[in-house]
Amino acid sequence: MTDAGILSILPVVITLAIAIKSRNVILGLAVGVFSGVLLLNGPNPFTGMSIMVEDYLVAQASSSSHMGILILMIFIAGLVGLMEKSGGAAAFAGMMIKFITGKSQAQIAAWVSGSLLFFTDSGTPLIVGPLFRPIIDGLKISRAKLAWIIDSTASPVAVLVPFIGWGLYSQGLMDTGFKSLGAEAATLSYIKEGAFMTYVKAVPFQFYSIIAVVMVPTVILAKADFGLMKKAEDDCAKGIVMESAEVLAREIVNDDVAKKAKPIMVWLPLSVMLITMFSLLIPKGFPMDMANLPSNAFRASLSTGYVFAAGVLMFLMSRYGVRNLASGFALYLESMSKIISILAILVLAWSLGAIGKNLGAPAYISSLVDGNLPPFMIPAIVFLVGGVISFSTGSSWGTYAILMPLVIPMAYQFDVPMYVAIGAVLSGGLFGDHCSPISDTTILSATGAGCSQLDHVKTQFPYAIFNGACSFVAYIVAGVTGSMWALVLGIVLMVLGLFIMKKLTK
Repeated sequence: MTDAGILSILPVVITLAIAIKSRNVILGLAVGVFSGVLLLNGPNPFTGMSIMVEDYLVAQASSSSHMGILILMIFIAGLVGLMEKSGGAAAFAGMMIKFITGKSQAQIAAWVSGSLLFFTDSGTPLIVGPLFRPIIDGLKISRAKLAWIIDSTASPVAVLVPFIGWGLYSQGLMDTGFKSLGAEAATLSYIKEGAFMTYVKAVPFQFYSIIAVVMVPTVILAKADFGLMKKAEDDCAKGIVMESAEVLAREIVNDDVAKKAKPIMVWLPLSVMLITMFSLLIPKGFPMDMANLPSNAFRASLSTGYVFAAGVLMFLMSRYGVRNLASGFALYLESMSKIISILAILVLAWSLGAIGKNLGAPAYISSLVDGNLPPFMIPAIVFLVGGVISFSTGSSWGTYAILMPLVIPMAYQFDVPMYVAIGAVLSGGLFGDHCSPISDTTILSATGAGCSQLDHVKTQFPYAIFNGACSFVAYIVAGVTGSMWALVLGIVLMVLGLFIMKKLTK
């Protein structure tokens, strides 16, 4: 490892600058890694590119644990693509509609439907939105409100589930951070547990995600809308409707598929997936003895679950006339191919982490923090920095790729509770994503709800900032205590704040 001083963070700075300017995280990461290779090996671009490919990209992608993650992500993408196009998710959500008789029930039903479709964060807006649009229109609920509900049950729910794409992607980044700590950290509990159990234990510290999900039924049941959302709701009740999007960007399923689809296409494959996973994992010591469960054995069990679930779903699609087996398998392969960009981000992020370690970036960042920032403030600052990066790039995953390999060594160096630090990275990325007008989930939520993107952004933004403030306070407390009670504090602040604003806006 070299000690490049301030130059050690240059690859990260270049990555951020290009990602924000171009709105392309892959481009930023690629140039950042290349710049780091040149710093380490001299300015010859041809030699640098050869070293980058051989010593970083190939080396990181071919690592046994990393390859296990890449393969698992491919199988996940295949199942998610089948789920989205089978029509089963729409049929499942459609069951909720039968029990709706009023405004609150309609909104709660949309929230429950979105939350249960946790396996497809990008598909949730385009499944739940079109199903509930006619209902909320008839009940005079604003489409901006529907967009906020489905945006709060897409990514915020998905990031809390450790065995789908969001969690497994982040666990791959966590592995890189853990490896950078060296042999002296081998006895630490979170190193012994592995990335999966560490992620599980970090879930209660994803304050923004949890508060965003909990806020929806709180606002609905307490009738505590505020800001521009309240104005949109009041105007809609009077028959004044915001400008709506004219055309949906894309639909997940067509009408013919929707008529043939059954709810069993959701619950049976997911049940098969979970039963298969746990039946393979429990004999190997899961979850009590994760320290002795090899990471590849763990990922192989998860991959097996996803493969069997996909097979069951393809059979159900054939059984109900949605697609024949050949067409279903072709869709499965097509869905796998769509995850290439995510796999590229992962490999480049691993490479950037390795470059940073070789340049001495974690040590340099720690030297900047030492004596200048109280360690208990690190999670709160990480949360804000993650929010800024995600807002600027429109990408939670890109934010995780940049921050996770830097924050884990820093948390270790300053004895910051690791679960809190990881939760701050995950929540910060989601916070900025929720505020950003260029986020894909922002665009999809507006599209699915049938309102303009601008209306969705300006009505949701005050809610996101309010949640962000509650989360920031909770991270300060968690940085001091390391306790999950900080989450309770964040939720209490959110509830009290809503009732105070309700009193003030009467």
